Amino acid sequence: MAAMKPRTGDGPMEVTKEGRSLIMRVPIDGGGRLVVELNVEEATALRECLVGATE
Repeated sequence: MAAMKPRTGDGPMEVTKEGRSLIMRVPIDGGGRLVVELNVEEATALRECLVGATE
């Protein structure tokens, strides 16, 4: 049986540019972070959706 290890990588929401991609890291409940790779067009569409949802 594998040893239970604490989750690492918790931290704030952040976006970094790596090459031609944007890497978004979002903290999730229960620990850890969701990591999503986006291109510029996808990031722009996500921004528009978020702005629309928060108005």
